[in-house]
Amino acid sequence: MSFSLRATGRARRRWTDGAVTVAVALAALMVALASVVPARAVEVTAAADVAPGTIVVKQRERRLYLGLANGDALRYPVAVGKPGKQWRGTAFVDGKYVDPAWAPPPEVKRAEPGIPDYIAGGAPNNPMGHRALTLTGGQYAIHGTNRPWTVGQAASFGCIRMREADIDDLFERVALGTPVRMVP
Repeated sequence: MSFSLRATGRARRRWTDGAVTVAVALAALMVALASVVPARAVEVTAAADVAPGTIVVKQRERRLYLGLANGDALRYPVAVGKPGKQWRGTAFVDGKYVDPAWAPPPEVKRAEPGIPDYIAGGAPNNPMGHRALTLTGGQYAIHGTNRPWTVGQAASFGCIRMREADIDDLFERVALGTPVRMVP
């Protein structure tokens, strides 16, 4: 049995070329994902217009602010309602749920007829994610999402979607009765 150094060199070159191709593809994928899902989304910012202990959702910015005692606020990226599905006004957090179950409202069912009538809490296809803050009025919630790429867009039927790490953080910071202001 014999081998040629030339053949080994060719094989090594093919392997190296393949490894470079894979590395370039992975780097491109990581850049694309980083533009969609930043590693750390919450930030502290000056926000004199957000009262301490109040949540303000600025729909044009697609940001949720939680007022802090010192005139600052925590700022989170969110998905807001699609055009025609956005609402304005004040509501209050009236429920805090871990792994909430979900049943699509009739409007969602009409738009997506194939969606199940009920999705158990904790199921991977549950659009509520792992945490939900329901709001007075019974129609909307601030919740996690199983579609994190929609954060930063007008994508929902009126609810406010957050990345799972962000809703986990907000969930621990707010209490029942927290005011929520929706502004343009």
